[in-house]
Amino acid sequence: MQPAFRHGAMTPWGGNKLRDEFQKGCPAQTGESLEMSMIPGLESRDAEGRPLSELIDKYGKDLLGTKVSLPFPLLLKLIDAREQLSVQVHPGDDYAREKHGKLGKNEAWVILSREKGAKLTAGLKDGVTLEQLEEASKKGAAVEQLLRTVDVEPGDTYYIPEGTVHAIGAGLVIYEIQQSSDITYRLYDWNRVNEKGEGRELHLEDSLAVVDLKARPKPAKGEVIASGDSGARVMVLDNPYFRLDKFTDCKNFKISPDAERFSVITAVFDLLIAWEDGQLQLKAGQTALLPANGHELSLTGASAMWAAPAV
Repeated sequence: MQPAFRHGAMTPWGGNKLRDEFQKGCPAQTGESLEMSMIPGLESRDAEGRPLSELIDKYGKDLLGTKVSLPFPLLLKLIDAREQLSVQVHPGDDYAREKHGKLGKNEAWVILSREKGAKLTAGLKDGVTLEQLEEASKKGAAVEQLLRTVDVEPGDTYYIPEGTVHAIGAGLVIYEIQQSSDITYRLYDWNRVNEKGEGRELHLEDSLAVVDLKARPKPAKGEVIASGDSGARVMVLDNPYFRLDKFTDCKNFKISPDAERFSVITAVFDLLIAWEDGQLQLKAGQTALLPANGHELSLTGASAMWAAPAV
């Protein structure tokens, strides 16, 4: 898949690592590479330039799988946070459908790299009440005293369910899998302003309406589901929205298609995908969409992430 990019004013916190380290053909100050996306105006495309929506129209269930229906369920990104992102809260399906006619946004982050001291905001401190959060939000910087921050290491995975107060810290490069939604409620943006002295829009009412005060995500432990001379496969997450696996030390590691659902694989390091009559070389950071009605595949490479919608 060929990604779409969010950059410049869309991601004022973005940097140049997606361009310099992953050789993405993106402008400077790109915060997000949307590797698999059906977001209007930001659709990913195949190698021939066909948008994902066109591929779905053409191949239907052979691509999506027998148990996957529209709207397209997943959005996959690479994120480069040169500066910390805004403090956000995302709605669930019910609130998002009623207010926006869209899916909610449950998501997960895999830490690919970090600079020294980089942290995540993952929830609120113990005992914070809705009244305290509302009062602090109206004051602005007072919110910072209520945030729970955590140290992270490459390979850590955090599931960020709906209602969780969260922010990606400066100096992190992240692989993100989420529901296919572009809804973001900003609770606080560190008092940042643009060259005109204007801050970005906040969404205090919606944030407070959907917040889960008790959400305090912890790193996922994962479960080894296959291990041997050909490599290892760890199921990192399996929730009502998506499944996320990690492959390591692969040498012709075999995976089979699932007629019920498509899947997607992203190379953390260079990855060779081979099948009976062909092969595809992915560079680090590149993503391939694997159709439900596809081939048995053989993987060779140091590390890759695999994701699929829940069925």
